[in-house]
Amino acid sequence: MFDRYEAGEQAILVHINFSDETSKEDLQELQMLASSAGVSALDVITGSRRSPNAKYFVGSGKVEEIANAVRANSADVVIFNHALTPSQERNIEKICQCRVLDRTSLILDIFAQRARTHEGKLQVELAQLKHISTRLVRGWTHLERQKGGIGLRGPGETQLETDRRLLRERIKNITRRLEKVQVQREQGRRARVRNELPTVSLVGYTNAGKSTLFNSATTADVYAADQLFATLDPTLRKIALQDIGSAVLADTVGFIRHLPHDLVAAFKATLQETQSADLLLHVVDYSDDKYRENIDQVNEVLEEIQASEVRQLIICNKIDRLEGIAPRIDRDEGGMPVRVWLSAREGKGLDLLFAALSECLANNMVQYQLRIPPQQGKLRGAFFGLNCIASESYAEDGDWLVNVKLPEKDWQRLIKRVDSDLTSYLVRKH
Repeated sequence: MFDRYEAGEQAILVHINFSDETSKEDLQELQMLASSAGVSALDVITGSRRSPNAKYFVGSGKVEEIANAVRANSADVVIFNHALTPSQERNIEKICQCRVLDRTSLILDIFAQRARTHEGKLQVELAQLKHISTRLVRGWTHLERQKGGIGLRGPGETQLETDRRLLRERIKNITRRLEKVQVQREQGRRARVRNELPTVSLVGYTNAGKSTLFNSATTADVYAADQLFATLDPTLRKIALQDIGSAVLADTVGFIRHLPHDLVAAFKATLQETQSADLLLHVVDYSDDKYRENIDQVNEVLEEIQASEVRQLIICNKIDRLEGIAPRIDRDEGGMPVRVWLSAREGKGLDLLFAALSECLANNMVQYQLRIPPQQGKLRGAFFGLNCIASESYAEDGDWLVNVKLPEKDWQRLIKRVDSDLTSYLVRKH
């Protein structure tokens, strides 16, 4: 069904520098992506442009340079470090006479290689189908013909129309199955809430060391490697915290700049572990020169999956690669932990991480008393919907006096969701 190339293929990498900051990509990251996909990079073609060319993405002279490199190296595939339109892919393929992939296709291929669970494979297939559907409509012009043969001649469905229909049906089928998975995950989350088990979710840029930290903290045996997207399927384990008891630690897929939107949509069920977490451990590779950019990229994805309100604890990982940095906890003005410096690979600073987790989760709940007027019944209903009302009484003027206890993240989400200013109803904070 898919144009997956076998690991071990020989590739020409293409990286173009644009003056627009939002269009810039990282060449080193492309090389790591290619390596993670099992591709050998024979040559790297670089260039600069003000904006992409509509026909070839690059100029006609650069396309000839790429084609010459393909012939000189007997390359099997050309990989662009950018998103290409179906027509651009097709036009470049005609000149280079080999397969052309863009950044999105490469990431999807890596995900397809990494998927192990049934859910992970479904999510990857859905993302691939959505990506392929645009290539099917605009790229496969050879399918714009009537089906021939005995019993199939005459007016009827073209081959392209048949493929479109089959594609739509498959997408609907996978979407239904993933909705069932989403319901099952939601039931698991409700069970953890009923048991008052806080959830801590690991997030971070790909290859930041999340799985290594997960293994060190839980003595689990999750696959961890120095490559992009080593982890794809989420894993959950219980950890014991002082003064808190048991908590659930979730290892999730890593993020990357310009993560394909179809991929984010396909992994919605998985990413909900992040959205519903009580605390996010944002793992950052502080030995990477671009760690600030990586932090911004992760926060962008968290915003997209509506998890930006969840409280974060920054984990400054890989201090074993830095000189003069010892494990420590950085605190804010209120004395709460905001950063933990550690080395997941060497196990240094894990005791500080557990101490910080205990402090953060102990202060994760907020309690308020609110005075809600009768005309704000929808707001009262929102609190009932969150199942967070501890007690309720009536004031002499008919207002509701409501005592609520809920996670900080739910309080912040409610502030964004309701039209009115919640602080105007506050009587006191417990």
